[in-house]
Amino acid sequence: MTPQDFLADRFQGHRPHLKAVAYRMLGSLSEAEDAVQEAWLRLVRSDSGDIDNLGGWLTTVVGRVCLDMLRARKARREESLEGRLPDPVISSADAADPEQEVLLADSVGLALLVVLESLTPAERLAFVLHDMFGLPFEQIAPIVDRTPATAKKLASRARLRVRGAAPNPDP
Repeated sequence: MTPQDFLADRFQGHRPHLKAVAYRMLGSLSEAEDAVQEAWLRLVRSDSGDIDNLGGWLTTVVGRVCLDMLRARKARREESLEGRLPDPVISSADAADPEQEVLLADSVGLALLVVLESLTPAERLAFVLHDMFGLPFEQIAPIVDRTPATAKKLASRARLRVRGAAPNPDP
């Protein structure tokens, strides 16, 4: 097995997690797949021998790619996803394997994705990575280019908005 094949196998092991992060950030399966593919391209172009924690590195890259994609939507004044529901995840109801259960949970989470649209990209990333994937704020802070305390505040504001306690400020 070549080093490239070994790296591809390790990447494939992380693909479901990366796709879940990207999907929760972007609300679109096609854009989530694009973000995961971009992470693969960045991994291939990097010196992968220097990466101690491949899963953490890939999650960071996918998070940053998603942030860039969300910022690009605003910069290009693209049609917001608020007007439509996120792409549904279709799965069979009688599936017994864990992957199918995760897909079912993602499809139930469509309402959460609609609510996440009201958050800024940095708030969304801090909320998703901490509350949904359990990353500590010390790891989230460099991804959103903030301090750990600021990342914690971003997630706190996002939680308030998701719960409906604080309205989205009117621009």
